[in-house]
Amino acid sequence: MHTYSNGEAIYTKVNSLTSIETELPFSYYSLPYCKPLRGVKKSAENLGELLMGDQIDNSPYRFRINKNETLFLCITTPLSENEVKLLKQRTRDLYQVNMILDNLPVMRYAKQNGVSIQWTGFPVGYTPGNSNDDYIINHLKFTVLVHEYKGSGVEIIGTGEEGMGVISEADDKKASGYEIVGFEVVPCSVKYDPEVMTKLHMYDNITSVKCPSELDKSQIIRERERISFTYEVEFVKSNIRWPSRWDAYLKMEGARVHWFSILNSLMVIFFLAGIVFVIFLRTVRRDLTRYEELDKEAQAQMNEELSGWKLVVGDVFREPDHPKLLCVMVGDGVQITGMAIVTIIFAALGFMSPASRGMLLTGMIFLFLFLGIAAGYVAVRMWRTIKGTSEGWRSVAWSAACFFPGIVFVILTVLNFVLWGSKSTGALPISLYFVLLSLWFCISVPLTLLGGFFGTRAEEITYPVRTNQIPREIPARKYPSWLLVLGAGTLPFGTLFIELFFILSSIWLGRFYYVFGFLLIVLLLLVVVCAEVSVVLTYMHLCVEDWRWWWKAFFASGSVALYVFLYSINYLVFDLQSLSGPVSALLYLGYSLIMAVAIMLATGTIGFLTSFYFVHYLFSSVKID
Repeated sequence: MHTYSNGEAIYTKVNSLTSIETELPFSYYSLPYCKPLRGVKKSAENLGELLMGDQIDNSPYRFRINKNETLFLCITTPLSENEVKLLKQRTRDLYQVNMILDNLPVMRYAKQNGVSIQWTGFPVGYTPGNSNDDYIINHLKFTVLVHEYKGSGVEIIGTGEEGMGVISEADDKKASGYEIVGFEVVPCSVKYDPEVMTKLHMYDNITSVKCPSELDKSQIIRERERISFTYEVEFVKSNIRWPSRWDAYLKMEGARVHWFSILNSLMVIFFLAGIVFVIFLRTVRRDLTRYEELDKEAQAQMNEELSGWKLVVGDVFREPDHPKLLCVMVGDGVQITGMAIVTIIFAALGFMSPASRGMLLTGMIFLFLFLGIAAGYVAVRMWRTIKGTSEGWRSVAWSAACFFPGIVFVILTVLNFVLWGSKSTGALPISLYFVLLSLWFCISVPLTLLGGFFGTRAEEITYPVRTNQIPREIPARKYPSWLLVLGAGTLPFGTLFIELFFILSSIWLGRFYYVFGFLLIVLLLLVVVCAEVSVVLTYMHLCVEDWRWWWKAFFASGSVALYVFLYSINYLVFDLQSLSGPVSALLYLGYSLIMAVAIMLATGTIGFLTSFYFVHYLFSSVKID
């Protein structure tokens, strides 16, 4: 928390120009805007901000606390053909200027169909409906909300999800002053006389300006025009306190929709739980009880007349196809699931404040790196279980360390070349590439290998039944079993898709997503649905004497990723209609593909491990020699 005294100077900062039309961020100073007297200086950025394409620079906009004033900034040189072309293009693509004051993004209110809508940022310019000309926003009317603070010996050290302050004792000498609790803007386009404006210097006072409604009094974008930039600031005292200053940005709309999503998921869970309950209590228990009550001769006779899952007792733990790939995918799935759960729990508890830009992404990356130890452990332990030996564990651990990060790295590299070609600030600088590579190979890989080593030392999982030397023939089926596996993914998707809409809107439409409490509930429900779906499908396959359950158990819940990717395409076509150009579509699909692969590995792992435990439990109850 920062308190300011009367008349103290404070400067705004500017972030990258962004657009929901193109999703390509560009530097603020790529357009002919006024630069600070002492030159442009970049603010220190964390890993998450760099990856999100944020580029925060200083700006010449200076405010003095509680001093209302109207000031001149600068006048440009006559616009060149290239500058006009760029300004027109950024205006037509609906680019927004993102300003920050005391870590608060600037907000503006607009009327649309009689409803007041709030936006962060303001447009570069506008194109009136009845004109082919473009007009630049060159006069800004700022309103800064301040709260008078009287030193009371407490210090706010963070804000929770509901904007509640986390308060700690501070020393009693903390000075009184003013806190900035709101930052609003009304953008205008005003035509000035260049002859008058060239005589002025930066921060000279000028008379207050009204936003003109007539186009001939607005500043047109055309060659040889000289654009004057001005601004005015008004300070308004407010009762909003420091811990609540983000509430205006995080207004949660559609709480009913979130609750509907959760109730919908609970119905699916109870339906599936009923099926699992029936399987365990009626079928399995009844069969086992009947079987154990018979004498040895009758058991031998019954063995010949067995049907269903008991027939595959000699094949159920037979090595699956591509065992190494399965172990690697399960290991990476554990890593991704752990990262998602821990991140969302921390965010739901209020540790990931929106004021800490990029912290969510930075936290996720470091969690993923350190959870490499879990990926190596699970992958190698699974490998030992399937193969019965630790031989080749290093190869499995290396593959687990490189499988998912390798996929992400390839996709990001392709997208980065596209961004470099577009000169966007979203492109990762070469230095950041080396940072990410060194984090991967200096933290993630060694930890995954260490986890693999622990996996070789862990207690061995022994199968409860012996595997026959000759594989049993699987009876022919009327329809392929993969159809059932693909269909099963619709149930976890039903749990996820409403929350997915809000998440996609926050990523692609620049909205704040801060309902992590709901997201945590949905995530836990998703884990339960994935486990139940996989167990039911595995049991159905075993009942029709299909002992190749390993991959089917993985994809029964993992197939939800296919529906997530298809939904992302649907969202692109119907909800992001404004998204223009092949570059933007390629970016969107690339990031959606990374998300789908991560979801497949996480949900598939949950389903597979639950099914493995279920099959192990089921056959450890059977006493067949």
